Amino acid sequence: MNSVQINPLTINCRGKLIDLSSPIVMGILNATDDSFYSASRCNCPQAAGERAEQIIKEGGAIIDIGGFSTRPGAQDVSTQEETDRVCAAVEITRSISKSIPVSVDTFRPKVAQAAVAAGADIINDISGGEIIETSNDSSDKERTPNDMFRTAAALHTPYILTHTRGNTLQQMQQKQEYGNVTNDIFVYFAQKTDQLHRLGVCDIILDPGFGFAKDTVQGYELMAGMHLLKQLGLPILAGISRKRMVWQVAGGTPDDCLNPTTALNTIALMQGAHILRVHDVKQANEAVMIYNAYRHYGQSSNI
Repeated sequence: MNSVQINPLTINCRGKLIDLSSPIVMGILNATDDSFYSASRCNCPQAAGERAEQIIKEGGAIIDIGGFSTRPGAQDVSTQEETDRVCAAVEITRSISKSIPVSVDTFRPKVAQAAVAAGADIINDISGGEIIETSNDSSDKERTPNDMFRTAAALHTPYILTHTRGNTLQQMQQKQEYGNVTNDIFVYFAQKTDQLHRLGVCDIILDPGFGFAKDTVQGYELMAGMHLLKQLGLPILAGISRKRMVWQVAGGTPDDCLNPTTALNTIALMQGAHILRVHDVKQANEAVMIYNAYRHYGQSSNI
């Protein structure tokens, strides 16, 4: 078995080390036409390029590119269509910046392989390696659980391990019964990271999966206990931007819940998040700056 990374708060992207000892922001680039937050949709090359430039200008440290909306009721997308969308966006992003780390948001190994070949650095898998079929797409039926784990190992990329349940998108929204949501996720991550390490995946980021197989109450229970996941010794990603758990409490819609998203992002930082995955990069970076000031000056104060 390959040895795991010495510093768990540093991830290796094609030889470039990303230091996560201070939190960073991942900007979302949705190469889709039906993502739940309508203002995030970049369904043409020009829009994707403008979005990549915006993320970089506003201080995003990683660009996360997806071509398949996983919101409830979203339209199914074939493997080929997702590949075309993602790879086009990766290539456009690479024409703008050769150096910024790019992650590909997909649960399909073939899409991940093509995206990495096009210039992506990180695999962001919302299925924890479990989703194996979405439709009548023959490419889906060729897969078995953990194929994505083996893909990440073969490609030598960092892997974002998301907690969810079920091996289809439909099941993911139905399996919401837990003994204790944080404890159950802790056990899930312990088992999955062991599998990944045995396969040779060295750089793992944990995403508790807010909104995936969890209702709003469970989301806040998980947020309150998220700091316990730090015991696993791996970076934690929080993806709560404009999600139901935000606007359902604050009122409104995904379009008008920037302020409550920023509030919850700040709580996520207090609970141990190393990466914020967001639509609003500037505001998230401001939250990181305030958190860093609090951590530095607050802990050194004698008051």
